[in-house]
Amino acid sequence: MTNSIGEIEDAGALLVIGSNTTETHPVIGYRMKMAKRKGAALIVVDPRRVDLAEHADLFLQLRPGTNEALLNGLIHVIIEEGLADEEFVRERTEGFAEMAAAVKKYTPGYVEEITGVAADDIRRAARLYAKAESAAIFYTMGITQHSSGTNNVLAVANLAMVSGNVGKRSAGVNPLRGQNNVQGACDMGALPNVVTGYQRVDHRDTQSKFKKDWGVKLPVAPGLTATEIIDGILDGGIKVLYVMGENPALSDANLNHVLEALAKVEFLVVQDIFLTETAAQADVVLPAAAFAEKHGTFTNTERRVQLVRQAVNPPGEARADWVILQELASRLGLGWSYGGPEEVFQEIARLTPSYAGISYKRLEEEGGLQWPCPDAEHPGTPYLHANQFAGGKGHFTPVEYQPPAEEPDAEYPLLLTTGRNLFHYHTGTMTRRSSAIGPFKPEEMAQISKEDAEKLGIEEGDLVKISSRRGEVKVKVQVTEIVPPGVVFMTFHFHEAAVNLLTNSKVDPVAKIPEYKVCAVKLEKAVP
Repeated sequence: MTNSIGEIEDAGALLVIGSNTTETHPVIGYRMKMAKRKGAALIVVDPRRVDLAEHADLFLQLRPGTNEALLNGLIHVIIEEGLADEEFVRERTEGFAEMAAAVKKYTPGYVEEITGVAADDIRRAARLYAKAESAAIFYTMGITQHSSGTNNVLAVANLAMVSGNVGKRSAGVNPLRGQNNVQGACDMGALPNVVTGYQRVDHRDTQSKFKKDWGVKLPVAPGLTATEIIDGILDGGIKVLYVMGENPALSDANLNHVLEALAKVEFLVVQDIFLTETAAQADVVLPAAAFAEKHGTFTNTERRVQLVRQAVNPPGEARADWVILQELASRLGLGWSYGGPEEVFQEIARLTPSYAGISYKRLEEEGGLQWPCPDAEHPGTPYLHANQFAGGKGHFTPVEYQPPAEEPDAEYPLLLTTGRNLFHYHTGTMTRRSSAIGPFKPEEMAQISKEDAEKLGIEEGDLVKISSRRGEVKVKVQVTEIVPPGVVFMTFHFHEAAVNLLTNSKVDPVAKIPEYKVCAVKLEKAVP
């Protein structure tokens, strides 16, 4: 997030796209509702009529996979109607002319043809967003988990910059992270092309700094993404897979493809707090401690580093992740000898400019700090790019609409899109083991529209078979007005109805993220 959670309530306008915020980020969803009560304009963009849409000034129900076109349409209106922040564009950005030329054809009428959103609503949304004194954009995997996910995010950045809504309070571009420490994991270099703090592994200065501190030479070339690793196993190039706190046997797209790889890999190690579907296939399982069973830090979605303290002892032979990794490193002859997580954090601060001013002492006294925090006197950074962008000027990128990799046809006439539910989390590793939470959502139900139910002769609660070109699942049906005709929605929390047997593993060419949010399916009554 460029901005902070606490700033949401003071925004003049909120544009929420591809995010079922009240179910997946309920605390932030509550802040959005408070902003609305205080007078903010709320625009919600989603293929489903999610809960937040009921509170919106304007709900744009677009066809799945058409986000780029809609975002370009909003930018087109802002430029054509003279609503662009010309001073911001002139002083703080580059590449505007090329971007403006690219969106020229995305008239509201043209965008309506692609997205299904009425041209007048596109105009109204652009005005509400651009005329606000401060306007914030929020998105999640509803725009990133597409074969065009990178372009979707670039279009969001174009929209924020053309309206001058970067570098000030209650504005900005705000991706809401899907898990409690996704931001922290990325900050720590859990990406194939960077080390901590997004320092490029192939840059000479990074190589030199880490070689001097660690006494080893870093790999020069970036590594593989998660999807490339699975392909690498099947190609025979990868023999060993080490999985920490992840459940790809249920969470990855095109599961049959993934399960084939997990069965083929010569040695599979899984480190987790429960015996997940992936751990059940492992050669070795390393039991890890849960959050309340260890010391350490989390970095949340607003870049806030927070200290956690151990409350209870881990059960059985479970150990903190850092302890397991240090033991493994020692047995490999690496000689790691950290005395505890604080020593690890001191190394992080020493090697990571954005964390340089953060310490356990400060976190204990101040309750959390937002990076960048470059020195011990720095108060942390509530919002980014206040005076200039990190690279000097913000760069507009021309983006063209690209249809989803797979669209409905005569054989598979419906579109499947996936997401989450308020009462469960990710693959249900924790929430489905909770006797308090489970009864609220005990089983998966595929959502379809009343029109599709009538056409297919299906009633609420019927068992159906949903098939794609990659697999099939049997699941009960919920008939609802939340989804439009032609769309099926499922979550990925339930192994009994593993929706990712259906999803498309076609990836975005840059981020290598699969297209979870759009694939073609057919639906028919099933025999119990």
